[in-house]
Amino acid sequence: MNSETVQPPVAKKMPHTMEIHGDVRTDDYYWMRDDERKAPEVLAYLNAENSYTTAKMKHTEAFQEKLFDEMTGRLKKDDSSVPYQKNGYWYYSNFSGDQEYPVYARRAGSMDDEEQVILDANKLAEGHEFFSLGGMAVSSDTTLLGYATDVLSRRLYKIEFKNLGTGEKLADILVDTTGTIVWANDNKTVFYIRKDPQTLLGYQVFRHKLGTDQADDVLVYEEKDTTFYTGLGKTRDDSVIYIYHSHTSKKGASVIDANKPDSAFKLFHPIEDGHEYSFAKLGNEYYIRTNWQAKNFRLMKVDATQATDKSKWRDVVPHRDGVFLSDFELFTNHLVVREKEEGLTRLRVMDLAGGEDRDLAFDDPAFSASIGYNPEIDTDKMRVNYSSLTTPSTVYEYDLKDGNRAILKQDEVLGDFNPANYASERLFIEARDGTKVPVSLVYRKELFKQDGVNPLYQYAYGSYGHTIEPRFDSSRLTLLDRGFVYAIAHIRGGQMLGRGWYEDGKLYNKMNTFTDFIDVTKGLVAQKYGAKDKIFAVGGSAGGLLMGAVVNMAPELYRGVGAHVPFVDVLTTMLDTSIPLTTNEYDEWGNPNETDYYEYMKTYSPYDNVTRQDYPNILVTTGLHDSQVQYFEPAKWVAKLRDYKTDNNQLLFHVNMEAGHGGASGRYKRYKDKALEFAFFFDLLGITE
Repeated sequence: MNSETVQPPVAKKMPHTMEIHGDVRTDDYYWMRDDERKAPEVLAYLNAENSYTTAKMKHTEAFQEKLFDEMTGRLKKDDSSVPYQKNGYWYYSNFSGDQEYPVYARRAGSMDDEEQVILDANKLAEGHEFFSLGGMAVSSDTTLLGYATDVLSRRLYKIEFKNLGTGEKLADILVDTTGTIVWANDNKTVFYIRKDPQTLLGYQVFRHKLGTDQADDVLVYEEKDTTFYTGLGKTRDDSVIYIYHSHTSKKGASVIDANKPDSAFKLFHPIEDGHEYSFAKLGNEYYIRTNWQAKNFRLMKVDATQATDKSKWRDVVPHRDGVFLSDFELFTNHLVVREKEEGLTRLRVMDLAGGEDRDLAFDDPAFSASIGYNPEIDTDKMRVNYSSLTTPSTVYEYDLKDGNRAILKQDEVLGDFNPANYASERLFIEARDGTKVPVSLVYRKELFKQDGVNPLYQYAYGSYGHTIEPRFDSSRLTLLDRGFVYAIAHIRGGQMLGRGWYEDGKLYNKMNTFTDFIDVTKGLVAQKYGAKDKIFAVGGSAGGLLMGAVVNMAPELYRGVGAHVPFVDVLTTMLDTSIPLTTNEYDEWGNPNETDYYEYMKTYSPYDNVTRQDYPNILVTTGLHDSQVQYFEPAKWVAKLRDYKTDNNQLLFHVNMEAGHGGASGRYKRYKDKALEFAFFFDLLGITE
């Protein structure tokens, strides 16, 4: 059958009315919701959409396979992580051949000693279409391993244990968890978080004694406020176990002595509206990253016995209006802080004995630099993760005393990759309200001329204060080597320019996120970085909301759009407290049970604002088992778009029936969806090889 004659599925309409604040909305496709994901009629519709996408993309199948081989061919098959030392062992992981998952191993004393495999994720994944390894934690005495697995992609993890000396699995099994495992120092007590299987909210912290049944576990904390997320961790010196209480606008922690697992958790400091804090411990002092009277955060310290009294906290790194303090790490003799100023990252090393501060130097115009995994405190060596749009992911080891650095590993890109063939830029585009929005760009030098002829791929996220850093991605070369310019728009709603940048893109300021993206597109076209009829926009999850809003507001700007697991039915979702990520998100989007928020959210909710107009070519992807954005949001959106759109452009919907929010599992399989998207865009441009 000719793909041109294939007709798209037409979803039936069953009007469902919803009324609140005197406003009535009618949802013709509400019937697609099925919490069990087993309704024959729903599955039939999703399979029909998949069949339609397959038919429409049939002529690109060989090209998709070529793109897949091209992207996976850049990956080094036999690869190993940089080993790290903890409690006398060197730990690392290996990929081998075509295996989708890593093998985790360790060596005692030095890397010259005999290898001990502690976990083979490939064996655990056998027989499962999807597999995810959650937390993995070795007991303090190094003899036991706890590990968490998910084979459905709902992020409901099962925790199991094994004896690392004998390889024997213990009888203990903990189900419906977040996957986080924290050992007490007695090596027989573990703490974990149990999830509500319906809302998927982790809200109960349990204490488990090895050798006992999960039904006998002791509930040590229950979060009754559903606007909070609950986390669990342990300080790097192994002395304190903490429960982290995380709300969009206030954060705090409760603590116990890790040597006294049966004791009661107590608040590190009372939780206060608008106050966010986190901490690390060094000796008898806590260092606290806090926004108390410090919008862009500051670093303070206090004696461990006085932590609950904020008046005793003392400045270590004061607040600065133009500098966002995003992270820090403590060593016996040094403090390292990660800061952002005008969107550029800086790692500053401070000598705790009062010596001179030192900034770690980086070379690229746009880059990502972060504090790496440093489990040991008593060391003068620090690992740093570095990447740029032209530099593959690199692990450096810095000498904190003299600033010298050495490369421990840089990801090898197979094939003919040469970073000198590519160039990156960092520029600012003025938005409609005069705000200057930072943009990171990369392109292949000999294929780019700033004359407005190149296709442009523009990506953004713009929510939760999450910053999309300008990192390297080898799959991106597939675009660049065919003449694309790749742009990351660091729009409001992230924290590229500090805390204020986030606040200017949330709640009643959410519209800035969408208009920033649109204005960046217009600015890049005006400056001739991209051809006005060859612009492609991509975003996922909350970035999928961005795509939904943008195609409603400015559909004429884009040749094609990729919307991955898109959060598009904002009002219906935020009014339904039985769905995961609803009450927790009120301080991000607003609570639509309040009239003013409802009316504002309705102005941008993509599903509610679909109109009878021309839309760009759109590829929508999702996973049936998505735990973050339920599959029926994009399904309903696609059905409504088909009914309303007045153009003949393509609208394709691909549902991975085995995956969830993160897409397909495994090292290689995830590139199948990327090959589909790239082929979709290339096909629109007539690029066939």
